[in-house]
Amino acid sequence: MILLKVSFNPKVLIFFQDYLVGRKTNYCWNNFSSLSFSFDIGVGQESALSPVLSALYLSPILHIFEKQIQILKIPVFILSFVDNGLFIAQNKSLTVSNSNIFCCYHIMTSLFKKFGLVIEHSKTEVFYFSRSHGTFNPLPLDLTTLEGPILWSRNMWQYLGFIYDRKLTFWQHVDFYANKAILTIKCMRMLGNLTRGLILTQKKLLYRYYILPIALYSFQIWYYNKAPLSYPLKVLRSMQRRVALWILEAFWTSPSLGIEAIASLISIYLHIQKLNGKFHLRTHSLLTNHITRLLLEARPSVNTKAHQYLLE
Repeated sequence: MILLKVSFNPKVLIFFQDYLVGRKTNYCWNNFSSLSFSFDIGVGQESALSPVLSALYLSPILHIFEKQIQILKIPVFILSFVDNGLFIAQNKSLTVSNSNIFCCYHIMTSLFKKFGLVIEHSKTEVFYFSRSHGTFNPLPLDLTTLEGPILWSRNMWQYLGFIYDRKLTFWQHVDFYANKAILTIKCMRMLGNLTRGLILTQKKLLYRYYILPIALYSFQIWYYNKAPLSYPLKVLRSMQRRVALWILEAFWTSPSLGIEAIASLISIYLHIQKLNGKFHLRTHSLLTNHITRLLLEARPSVNTKAHQYLLE
């Protein structure tokens, strides 16, 4: 969410992922060092121990990296999600941003080699944000000198379940999850009709607990103060109309407000307002020094001390 709240013109973003354990390793104890041998055993990503070990192993690398870019005065931020990393650079010149990203990528690659890790260059991607209204053709990021590929930016980028576009309108995000909810409705048609199978109450429960969470996945990224909501609400209202027709088995020419009232479905806009209110209430119910509350508050209290588990 911190990434989404900030907007620059233009903004370049690159991430690297999938750190792989080296094929050769050795044991060291005081002045003794064993011979190199093959090491192909590791902890899978599904294991509960994987994020803990990754954090312990990668924390020194990230600490050294931040110290080096501070010394070199490179204005680049880094975020890490277990085995995925994210570089964020902002500047009015794309050439300057690309050069800063290139330097950071070179530093990170050298650090990984020293720690016995490598970056899988084939999964490295670059994405540019820009609010320009004209034609936007960003220059590619050339990583061939670092044994990497030439990265070209795409018009849409999907990361951690969120779908981004250049101007952060999130129209593609709303379309994707609304269509996913409609496909779920179509699959539920085989469960029953008015004469046998599911009754109306069961259909409403299915919609409330299975379809709505899909359609409104991470709605907080596009529903905020003064955000344009005409397009998202249009798509979601169309989705809910199909649900009402499925629940009542009504004609396609039936009015939307009428069938939603008969099916006892709350307006999608009012439902989003309710969920947003619960989200803010849940945030304010946390302790004043909780890590989530400190990250969300724009102006934290001066006298508030950081939580003991807050990572710096």
